[in-house]
Amino acid sequence: MATVSVKVIPNSRTNLLKKTESGYRIKVQTPAEDGRANKAVIKLLAAHLGCKTHQISILSGEKSQVKRFEIPD
Repeated sequence: MATVSVKVIPNSRTNLLKKTESGYRIKVQTPAEDGRANKAVIKLLAAHLGCKTHQISILSGEKSQVKRFEIPD
């Protein structure tokens, strides 16, 4: 497993995943309520990485814009 840093921007007009030098920047249409934006981010990451959503977990920053995720190698 590897870790990746992600900056999340909820309530965006579109869903967008952009790779940066330090990790990813992800925009999601979903609001940051009750963890819904986190779930949307996990779905986008899984689709981008070609893995299943249950293989990705949040290590830190669950209620922050900057999060660390554990992803499969």
